[in-house]
Amino acid sequence: MRKILVTGANGQLGSEIQELGSNEQDTFFFTDSDTLDITDEAALVQFVTGHQIDTIINCAAYTAVDKAESDQDKADAINHKAVASLARLAKENNISLIHISTDYVFDGTNHLPYIESDDTNPQGVYGATKRNGEKAMLAANPVKSIIVRTSWVYSSFGANFVKTMLKLGRERENVNVINDQVGTPTYARDLAQAILEIVPQLNNDAVEIYHYANEGVLSWYDFAKEIMRMAKLECRIDPIPTTGYPTPAKRPCYSLLNKTKIKTTFGITIPYWKDSLDACLQQLGERR
Repeated sequence: MRKILVTGANGQLGSEIQELGSNEQDTFFFTDSDTLDITDEAALVQFVTGHQIDTIINCAAYTAVDKAESDQDKADAINHKAVASLARLAKENNISLIHISTDYVFDGTNHLPYIESDDTNPQGVYGATKRNGEKAMLAANPVKSIIVRTSWVYSSFGANFVKTMLKLGRERENVNVINDQVGTPTYARDLAQAILEIVPQLNNDAVEIYHYANEGVLSWYDFAKEIMRMAKLECRIDPIPTTGYPTPAKRPCYSLLNKTKIKTTFGITIPYWKDSLDACLQQLGERR
């Protein structure tokens, strides 16, 4: 029986792991910033050693992409320095660490799905702090540990694009949505299930990076259109370019992730994005 610490447990991914993990044979410790401050290395050491943790799933992150541009110190503390602490702790105590990263480590100029070894080139503070967290973990190099990059995460928990579109779809006749940023959404429940399947298989001697998102390719415009169709909302979705919706942080215009490595290494089956959206809308009671 493993003793698994899940940080950021009240976020989208952490909440999904809480639901799915309740059916597992392992013992889970679910924490958020109120119960365990991962930027406090002494508190981390005390918690992990005190509870004899042997696996850490780090779902904690500073994810306010635009706010990070003016809040760099806090973003760096959570996305980089705390990951360095977790990685050192894992290395020193033979703990498996699964750390969640992001497509924002790339600049979005590719024309083929990104593989794990492609050069990174983050375009904003959020992506840069997440990449620095990756680098810190790779440098510490704890055994039986991996980095999982994902993209466009949504869930029945928390705030996300799907919930925003459902709200706007009920309130407005039309909504403008960007049509020149391409990637794939990730239903957090699918990623949570994959992580739980991966945990007992970890046996690598050095940190490995993997990519995970749902199958398929689309724009945010396509995603919004399908949300409205499945929820049978009459709201019209109008396509606009990125230039029509300026934000403090630059988004990658192409962030499609190649998932071959994670599928072949761990025998993971990844659902198609429309099927996962359908499942999430049913969970929310919004499928019509």
